[in-house]
Amino acid sequence: MLDHSDDAAFETFSKNRGLDQEEPPIFEIGRTDTSGVDIEEPAHLEPRLGALERKGPIGLPGLSEPEAMRHYVRLSRKNYSIDAGLYPLGSCTMKHNPRLDEKMARLEGFADLHPLQPQSTAQGALALMEELSRFLLTLTGMSAIALSPKAGAHGELCGLMAIEAALEARGEAATRKAILIPQSAHGTNPASAALLGFQPRVIEAGADGVVSEEAVAKALGPDVAAIMLTNPNTCGLFERNIVAIARRVHEAGGYFYCDGANFNAIAGVARPGDMGVDAMHLNLHKTFSTPHGGGGPGSGPVVFSERLAPFAPVPFLLREGETLRLVEHARGTRSFGRLAAFHGQFGTFVRALAYSLSHGADGLAQASRDAVLSANYLRAALRDVMTQPFGDRACMHEVLFDDAFLEGTGVSTLDFAKAMIDEGYHPMTIYFPLVVHGAMLIEPTESESKRSLDLFVATLRDLVAAAKRGETRRFTQAPRYAPRRRLDETAAARKPRLRWSAARSSERVEASLTGRSGE
Repeated sequence: MLDHSDDAAFETFSKNRGLDQEEPPIFEIGRTDTSGVDIEEPAHLEPRLGALERKGPIGLPGLSEPEAMRHYVRLSRKNYSIDAGLYPLGSCTMKHNPRLDEKMARLEGFADLHPLQPQSTAQGALALMEELSRFLLTLTGMSAIALSPKAGAHGELCGLMAIEAALEARGEAATRKAILIPQSAHGTNPASAALLGFQPRVIEAGADGVVSEEAVAKALGPDVAAIMLTNPNTCGLFERNIVAIARRVHEAGGYFYCDGANFNAIAGVARPGDMGVDAMHLNLHKTFSTPHGGGGPGSGPVVFSERLAPFAPVPFLLREGETLRLVEHARGTRSFGRLAAFHGQFGTFVRALAYSLSHGADGLAQASRDAVLSANYLRAALRDVMTQPFGDRACMHEVLFDDAFLEGTGVSTLDFAKAMIDEGYHPMTIYFPLVVHGAMLIEPTESESKRSLDLFVATLRDLVAAAKRGETRRFTQAPRYAPRRRLDETAAARKPRLRWSAARSSERVEASLTGRSGE
């Protein structure tokens, strides 16, 4: 066996390490005074842009086609993805996305749709939206749906606007301005409420991690418009008091908004409508297949109970015999109006319906059960070495640990997460939910095999043992094998550098050539 003991100190001239290739910013590869394409200026050119014609150089680097291709391929290889390995990011459902769904979204006729084309030429697309709506309403036990919201937070806004419209119709919009929100909620919940002029009112969870009926009853009053509750909640626990809480809220004249971010745990198994929910968004880009992250595409349809169905936004689908029509205007209805310019993320609708059809009712339920099983498998396999803030009890689709097991080791939650990068894993969600000190929230999803989970468990157990043996530098110096070493995250947040600078670039290149760290 070869001796690799000095490998860590070895530096290559090119800064590449085998297939781990160094890739500088694009401005350092190309030059702004050249083009990667040879095009002769046409004779007798008469520009037709008028005042819109560019007055100076565009300032972009010129690269040849191979250079441009290599640049973006090399950058893509520095990204962690669900295609590369287990992605344990809690509260975000980073699950495998079947390529069949991607193929369906690219079918001619779906991929080339334009939102302004005549509805008579898009009947197939409208039929797909109708069928997807039927699936989502059946899964949730609700009465109406709005497909136009673009993501979860947009869906929250939609649901709250429907609640506001319902209160306006009752003549209570001016007096009911409080929204009850559990302490562990996603930050978008209070933000959405505040955006509409509501006042968020925090409800603390009990020692068992869930909201009690008594805590909600104590906070209710004639000024409460609604409660926003996530179920399963952000601690990975099922809110077992949800039916009683819904009854209390309704008796007090309020509405029940459910954050559907964690629907991946109960889809096909339990219906929120049966629990008393009035409005809930569904993250199609999480539960229903679309690749998650990277800025989109997202989709957050909102389902409504009979209480709120009349106030849902336009556009909505209306079937007239064999023809489908999008109702574009709120005239003659009690709808609060239009939420977005068009009808929603159609490519995401295609993926979601393809996912649902390929799984069927039994398959969707099995996916939910397998997600819960995976999380509890991790909980059982790690409970003797990692600590749980609410005791060793069954969780839903994600398992929550805290940092108590690291006490006295000199290793923090952040250090532990950085060491996971060296092991080839994206870290779990850390320091969230905020109600748990040093939180580590792991969501393995239904997509992982037992072998994959076992390797992940063995890796975490090894890291825990290393921390307790006093191998502190393994954690505080991590990551050592990532394309970039540990950055000063505080400085990056307070003094972000959002533009490329020629001066800083020269400093970086000089540091690289002289062997100094440019990070």
